[in-house]
Amino acid sequence: MTTSTDHATDRPITLSAPGGIDRSAHHRLDEAWLAAAWSHPTTRVFVVSGGQALVDDTPDGRTELVMTPSFEAPPTENHRYFLGIDQEGVRYFALQKDSLPGRMDQSARPAGLREAGALLSQRDAGLLVHAVALENWQRLHRFCSRCGERTVIAAAGHIRRCPACGAEHYPRTDPAVIMLVRDERDRALLGRQVHWPEGRFSTLAGFVEPGESIEQAVVREVAEEAGVAVGEVEYVASQPWPFPSSLMLGFMARATSSRIQVDGEEIHEARWFSREELRAAIESGEVLPPSGISIAARLIELWYGEPLPRG
Repeated sequence: MTTSTDHATDRPITLSAPGGIDRSAHHRLDEAWLAAAWSHPTTRVFVVSGGQALVDDTPDGRTELVMTPSFEAPPTENHRYFLGIDQEGVRYFALQKDSLPGRMDQSARPAGLREAGALLSQRDAGLLVHAVALENWQRLHRFCSRCGERTVIAAAGHIRRCPACGAEHYPRTDPAVIMLVRDERDRALLGRQVHWPEGRFSTLAGFVEPGESIEQAVVREVAEEAGVAVGEVEYVASQPWPFPSSLMLGFMARATSSRIQVDGEEIHEARWFSREELRAAIESGEVLPPSGISIAARLIELWYGEPLPRG
């Protein structure tokens, strides 16, 4: 596998751009420091619930996370997650609640990463990605996988400990490969999953299996889903995708065959597109491109040479 360091475009990949937040993991086990950080007047807090947080659309056209000082935050027992410190020394926490709080001024609205990820600043998007990933993991991993006892939260939300057997459990991240496959005519292979709406096409993707390298996963997934053989594999970039716990590893891949035979289980349809064919299909509404926040859109744009048209 070769690695491309010059594939970066002028804009960073949404949800993975550096947001100026130092996660300061060394503070997570320091209860005295965490207590002082929580009570500091500059500390900012937001609530996450079901993958959503409150956002505000400002008069100047920006979209921001709704944050409050800690003394105005709703009460919580244990679900307080330390997310990090910015360059000005402001500490950030997320609170996991069963529902989002109301707003007296009614100006805020609930939004998830799919809706607001591309609108938020790099800082806010990074904070929300971190909080949503922790919330998903905490919600789905409450019991010890070793002995079945209910675990307790530790390390400011980044560890669950078992009081019975002493096991420590850490947030789960599932590596998945996502790839733009090109053939000898420089056409791009795009597929439509069985459960997607008519016309929705994107890059192929799949999870890395145990005992498998990421390069092997690219070759296997393309062969399984589309019946296309792949040779050269080139790493491009990664993107956290907390829906609920994936890390998308993006690749460009070169096909050694062009015959398509979809599996019919995950992929309903797959097609080779030239740049002209893709443009015409998007502009006519025949093809719906992937979401602009996804690394899939960026991989297609790297091949396409410019931002994708939007029908």
